[in-house]
Amino acid sequence: MDAIKKKMQAMKVEKDNACDRCDVCEEASKVAKVRADKAEDEVAELMAKARQLETELDQTNERFVIVSLQLEEKEKSLLAAEAEMNALNRRVQGLEEDLEKTEEKLVAAND
Repeated sequence: MDAIKKKMQAMKVEKDNACDRCDVCEEASKVAKVRADKAEDEVAELMAKARQLETELDQTNERFVIVSLQLEEKEKSLLAAEAEMNALNRRVQGLEEDLEKTEEKLVAAND
């Protein structure tokens, strides 16, 4: 009879230990679930941020292309204006030379 009582006592201790281990595992499972939920939330937040950054990058690239085209147009206009200014300067120089020759001829004719 004592052996049966000892055996039952040992089985009760073993059951209590198993229940304690079960409680510890359940608590660890709950903590792991909370961490997993937080990690999923963080991943979702980071994905949203990544999408926002991609959108901003696309918009910035579009603006860059537009501004680059505008810059090219301005550079072409500048080159055209410089060429026109050079042509006008050459014309003015030619007219000044003609004026000097004409004045010399006038002075020579009056003498």
